[in-house]
Amino acid sequence: MATRTRRSQRRTQALSRERIVEAAVELLDAAGESGLTFRALTERLATGPGAVYWHVANKDELLGAATEGVVAAALAADPTEPAGSPQDGIRAVALGLAGAIEEHPWLATQLAVQLSRNPWGTVTARIFESIGRQVRALGVPESSWFTATSALLHYILGAAGQNAVNAGVPGPGTDREEFLGAVSTAWKELDPDDYPFTRAVADQMREHDDREQFLAGIDFVLTGITTLHPPAGRPGTPPASRETGTP
Repeated sequence: MATRTRRSQRRTQALSRERIVEAAVELLDAAGESGLTFRALTERLATGPGAVYWHVANKDELLGAATEGVVAAALAADPTEPAGSPQDGIRAVALGLAGAIEEHPWLATQLAVQLSRNPWGTVTARIFESIGRQVRALGVPESSWFTATSALLHYILGAAGQNAVNAGVPGPGTDREEFLGAVSTAWKELDPDDYPFTRAVADQMREHDDREQFLAGIDFVLTGITTLHPPAGRPGTPPASRETGTP
């Protein structure tokens, strides 16, 4: 009995939490959240359920760990890249998260879950910290740090998640250019009295680039932040006016 216990402990120790999370990400990428079961996980890892439960208590914990691991990798700074402006830092965070959501389609839903159900967790804090440090570096007054950072966070995750959904809408084997062309044509055929604006931008929709549009949206948000909340203490800069929204 003692020998069997020692062998079981060695197998449990050899199977690390990191490997379990890595296998969970692989299952999520292949089949989504419904495909992540402890049975599928133990089959992939060629082990018993006890060895997995030794490291992870339940599926919620496993999903949280998978989300945290992917987000940490997406936000990892490249030490070879020179430091840029705070705006560049925010764009880098945004593109890192957008790339992770595109690569791991399940991530958008899990980030929404983490932000709503576990706002005190490390996933939310890691993203908020990454954006917030750049907001602070912009010179935004401290009283506006939370609001400005929240606005950027919600735009980045919302737009990145929607772009990931859009990427899969045409379906396998469907050309994106042809799909957008068909939508553009349909918009142009709408009633001109009911949809004058939509008809007017039909060609722009067909020719748009998701990445450029995503970054343009961030620039809109940043322009609004720095216009309404100019750097505190900047010589010759009066406080922003709440009534007019102008400095």
